Amino acid sequence: MTSNAQKIINVKVSKPYDVIIGSGIIENVGKLVSQVVTTKKLALVTDDTVDGLYSQKVINLLKDSGFEVVKFAFLHGECSKNIDTYSKILQFLAENQFTRTDAIIALGGGVVGDMAGFASATYLRGIKYIQIPTTLLAQIDSSVGGKTAIDLPQGKNLVGAFYQPELVICDTDMLKTLPKSIFQDGMGEAVKYSLLDKRVFDLLLTDYDIVDLVYLCVDYKRMVVEKDEFEGGLRKLLNLGHTPAHGIERLSNYTIPHGNAVAMGLKIILKSSLNHGFIDSDLYQNAIKIVEDNVRQTACPYTIEQICNASLTDKKRSGDYITLIMVHGVGDCRPVKIEISNLWGYLD
Repeated sequence: MTSNAQKIINVKVSKPYDVIIGSGIIENVGKLVSQVVTTKKLALVTDDTVDGLYSQKVINLLKDSGFEVVKFAFLHGECSKNIDTYSKILQFLAENQFTRTDAIIALGGGVVGDMAGFASATYLRGIKYIQIPTTLLAQIDSSVGGKTAIDLPQGKNLVGAFYQPELVICDTDMLKTLPKSIFQDGMGEAVKYSLLDKRVFDLLLTDYDIVDLVYLCVDYKRMVVEKDEFEGGLRKLLNLGHTPAHGIERLSNYTIPHGNAVAMGLKIILKSSLNHGFIDSDLYQNAIKIVEDNVRQTACPYTIEQICNASLTDKKRSGDYITLIMVHGVGDCRPVKIEISNLWGYLD
């Protein structure tokens, strides 16, 4: 695939919706939003970084289509993904007299999507929301699938809800304003998909078009989410690399961004998969090369013991067990249930 043409993926879950992917499609935001909401009142939720880049343009386009728009912006970064920011968003909606027929637009990266999505899921027991992801990580992963959450001091994404958006608009032109480090952070999730889906693995070995990368990653996630919307089984595959990654993020006090932590987690899982005989050395070396070629920061500053101890509050833990996703081949990843007491020894 080498085309820049607009692509549409329909996600057939409890509340079906489209993911629209293409270059420059934000110009049609008013028309696209009008097709999925009947209200004329919108709350645009964003962060201070994206606010200076895109908020006014999106607001103007929405107003041109007859919408009334109010804006809530918060400090960018994982440090804002907490109860305090969540509470302020709810109060903002109440102060502006939002009702169940109104809607929220999440304009930003994964933190914005999670915060706005969780507020949408819980304010008045649920109002509509639309995702406009502006980072690679958000476009290929967090904006699709309906997972919304906030962090607690004890761990990441410990409070949340499954709540599907009405629409996801992925304008790949927005990725052009990303610093290189943030783009490569998003590639951490892309590399994860390359181990889950051979189409992505093969694409990363070519001079690919970004629209095609976003499309293939979203299409794989669509397939998984349609079969397991509420993470009862198959959807756990999408957590590949994430158990150690969440531990790494917590140890760094979230100064190591999510995608980089996922890349570090993937290297740990790949090494363990090699040690357990699930993969051979050729696949291990090829997979490690794809990780290191696409993500800038992959050297982990913590020991396996530290990471395992920090992972004990991971939301994938169930009693005295935690589920890891291990690599058996490209496109062949499988869950394994490990006793917490054996986690360090299993990964070391």
